[in-house]
Amino acid sequence: MPQLISPTTDLHGAWLDAHAEWGPGQHEDGFGLAPEDEVRSPAGFAAWVARLDGESDKTAYWWIVEDGRVLGGVALRHKETDYVRWAGHIGFGVCPSARRRGLASWALNLVLAEARARGVTQVLIVCATDNTASARTIERAGGVFEEVRDTEHGPVRRYRLCSREET
Repeated sequence: MPQLISPTTDLHGAWLDAHAEWGPGQHEDGFGLAPEDEVRSPAGFAAWVARLDGESDKTAYWWIVEDGRVLGGVALRHKETDYVRWAGHIGFGVCPSARRRGLASWALNLVLAEARARGVTQVLIVCATDNTASARTIERAGGVFEEVRDTEHGPVRRYRLCSREET
């Protein structure tokens, strides 16, 4: 059974396996990985995990983990910033080998409840215009399409959702 857990150095090898399968890029939005992050060495990985933890006042990160494998990541950017205004409150991604299992929908619904708990009631989520899987996931969660907008990373679809009451 999958779990959402906070990033941990205990899963360095599992995270590297997921990263290698996935390859670098914007699709890793839920991981909070920046170009300057060096994650191959244990020390670099530990510094990255510490940076993510240090951003908890504005962004919460979780990994989707099952049986010791990292299957994806989710980020909740719960403080309004310029970045949130174009990239959205929630970013998520699932590794190719774990897709089509409903993990993205499952994780998104959990994070929508967390958004409400943190005071974010109107959630913005964006995805690349050609990412039909993410668009369907967002729409199944109740996302209402607003518009397509050009960004520095290409055109994105913008959706609004109401965050969920915890059940």
